[in-house]
Amino acid sequence: MEKFVIIGGKKLSGSVEISGAKNSVLALMPATILASGTYKIYNTPDLRDVKTMSQVLMEMGIDVKFESHVLTINTENISKFEAPYELVKKMRASIYVLGPLVGRFGYARVSLPGGCAWGPRPVDLHIEGIRKLGAEIDLDSGYIVAKANQLHGTKIHLDKPSVGATGNIMMASVLAKGTTVIENAAKEPEIVQLGEFLNSMGAKISGLGTDKIEIEGVDELHPADVETIPDRIEAGTFLVAGAITSGKIKIEKCNPSHLEAVLIKLEDAGCHLNIGEDFVELEAPDEIKPVDVTTAVYPGFPTDMQAQWIALMSIAKGTSVITETIFYDRFKHVPELVRLGADIEVNENVAIVRGVEKLKGAKVMSTDLRASASLILAGLVAEGKTEVLRIYHIDRGYERIEEKLQRLGAQIWREKTDEF
Repeated sequence: MEKFVIIGGKKLSGSVEISGAKNSVLALMPATILASGTYKIYNTPDLRDVKTMSQVLMEMGIDVKFESHVLTINTENISKFEAPYELVKKMRASIYVLGPLVGRFGYARVSLPGGCAWGPRPVDLHIEGIRKLGAEIDLDSGYIVAKANQLHGTKIHLDKPSVGATGNIMMASVLAKGTTVIENAAKEPEIVQLGEFLNSMGAKISGLGTDKIEIEGVDELHPADVETIPDRIEAGTFLVAGAITSGKIKIEKCNPSHLEAVLIKLEDAGCHLNIGEDFVELEAPDEIKPVDVTTAVYPGFPTDMQAQWIALMSIAKGTSVITETIFYDRFKHVPELVRLGADIEVNENVAIVRGVEKLKGAKVMSTDLRASASLILAGLVAEGKTEVLRIYHIDRGYERIEEKLQRLGAQIWREKTDEF
């Protein structure tokens, strides 16, 4: 086990490059199941979740190699159509193999997923979508077992615009007979990239980036290469790091158009921004203004930035209200921030944050990926020493975050620990 040790109080300055998007590459990787051959996925981040997905694919007989941020995948020898519990329990995105396996081979046995340790995140929308395409689905000893001789296009209306369900249904339907329409589809950039990748493989998908996606089934697909888009959540996290430390930083190799909701809120908080085509420069104000936030599906304020925003608001000059509308119970970081001296009150899906003059270092524990990020951010500004335990969560979605922060002037490092 490892922990982060942070000595707070350093203003961050300098530039940092943003890595490839975790949530994009985790969808691109299973899409390679859909056609036999060799693929290259460029700008792949070196993350724990990428390693887990690689293991899931290798369990099926797929050859996966990772070198210099290039993932090479050869799907010519797929021999097993199963994703086992031992791997799927580590990461919810493993369920992405369900759609392409059923779509191409007519069979899949995928464990019910695990991942971040907060709240129920049901996979009902995935299952119902695949079922509507004509698959017969049973739940057997914790596994989803799907069978179909041939999937058929249909109209599917999602009760909520789930990113995972939209992606899985898209991958299942590209080889189906006829046309599939997904209504109330997710609009996230990661879904747009997945659809564009599938189109480069020979799929016929239109409506990407809107709430109505249409997929005209084709007989076969072929391999293609792709470059992973920048990680908008990592970009947002580093911008908040600059703001919370009263710093001046530049994030490079990002896509500001994917960050609009976060950038607007940062400006509302008093930050001065200079936005280019692939960079954002941020200069923090002397005092952070309190800014209310309500999470929403893209292009709204992302739920994956909620914890980081609460950390920033904990040192704002006044009171802010953060409302979580995507995952109602996503506040496990709050008690840990309170240990650092934050004044936060949670009532159901609303957090009231009363800004304090300063946070003080303490020992805190990560509970999930984005909670880890919020604790690191708070530690950067807290007086004295902060220790963040269970940092394996952060390694799931941030590539060597401590090294990037060190280059910006932060005092943060890893240490071995016996504490869990």
